[in-house]
Amino acid sequence: MSGRPTIVGAETGPEAPYPLQMEGKVISGFGRGSKELGIPTANLPVDAAITPWIGEVVSGVYFGYAALQLPATHPNHAPSSSSTFSVFPMVMSIGYNPFYKNTVRSAEVHVLHKFAQDFYDAHMRLLITGFIREEKDYKSLEALVEDINFDCEVAKTSLKREKWEHGKLEGGAWLTQEL
Repeated sequence: MSGRPTIVGAETGPEAPYPLQMEGKVISGFGRGSKELGIPTANLPVDAAITPWIGEVVSGVYFGYAALQLPATHPNHAPSSSSTFSVFPMVMSIGYNPFYKNTVRSAEVHVLHKFAQDFYDAHMRLLITGFIREEKDYKSLEALVEDINFDCEVAKTSLKREKWEHGKLEGGAWLTQEL
């Protein structure tokens, strides 16, 4: 994508107001991520009473880490020895998805890991470490998918830096704390 950076955020790690925290049970969304886009998303409730900052942030694409507490019966259940949570890099959209003309703000998380099956109702924690770009509308589904895939690469590249590892971040330990 010409003109867009392939890495975002300072080399020294996240800067204020990041990292931001969000958590909840994974809920059903619009059903478009996997089916239409080929990019599965996990949706969290957008509730300013639970997550006060959610109404104040710019609609757009963010990145960071997702911690999932998968049930023992899930094929990808592989918690660390010290926690029932597994941590993965993620990219997420907070906003109205203008391509689809949504009227309700949503928080849609694409975990950068292939899962064998869905994980609705699993507990998810997010440590949002930075901002990639503002939300925008698209002329075609292909253009939207191309931008989302580029966002995924930006997130992966940005998180590979030493000061961006979840275990070294302020709030990183919270990701795997037991409920």
